[in-house]
Amino acid sequence: MITLKSEREIDEMAKSGAILAGFHHEVRKLIKPGVSSWEIEKLARRYYKEHDAIAEQIGFEGYKYATCVSVNDEICHGFPRKNLILKDGDLVKVDTVVNYHGAMSDSCWSYVVGKSTPELDKLMQVTHDALYLGIDQAQVGNRIGDIGAAIQHYVEDENGFGDVREFIGHGIGPTMHESPDVPHYGVAGKGVRLRPGMTITIEPMVNLGDWKAVMDDPNGWTARTADGSVSCQFEHTIAITTDGPKILTSQDPVTDRDYLWSKSND
Repeated sequence: MITLKSEREIDEMAKSGAILAGFHHEVRKLIKPGVSSWEIEKLARRYYKEHDAIAEQIGFEGYKYATCVSVNDEICHGFPRKNLILKDGDLVKVDTVVNYHGAMSDSCWSYVVGKSTPELDKLMQVTHDALYLGIDQAQVGNRIGDIGAAIQHYVEDENGFGDVREFIGHGIGPTMHESPDVPHYGVAGKGVRLRPGMTITIEPMVNLGDWKAVMDDPNGWTARTADGSVSCQFEHTIAITTDGPKILTSQDPVTDRDYLWSKSND
């Protein structure tokens, strides 16, 4: 069932999103060669406790961690690990869900460890801009397919990267995952019509190679690229409003108004 949120509920979700954004600012300071991915998990648990929030992922269908920390060919749902030491040139995706007094927010951000490469820079730019091009379509009266079609066209047709199909965005609040599904591919003009008060995640996952994924059998959670190529992800929680899409997990409202990677990273 799709739940429509009141202005008050959306404001509460924005407070949750501000905590999540603050966590990502701290992650940005932490990530460097020689740090274990478990240090990111420890930071999340400490940061949320300090801000009177809950890591909603812990216990979800048996998941044990506050974060998903996915490295290089891991598309999503990577476990934070004490023995996974980040090295120069790794691409790290940090995904987490915050519950602040019952209000949910969900955001993933990608980080290059140490020195990047032109190839990684391009992948980051395309994935980042795909997110915001999808957000542009999150307008009252549009349909879910408009979001997916904009992302797929940009990722695959314009840039030749792989647009992951197996994992998609979703409705959020009052539970972590709810209707509607928000694929990052599709046909414009098709799907659920967007209405004021809907709150959704848009979270494109983009591969350097093919879009197909395989599951990591040992843990049953982690998805990897089928061809071993590097994957990237960016995600925001969005409210659909009559004034346009409202980003509830914004890390910087200034660059969210002038969002294209080529501009915001000048």
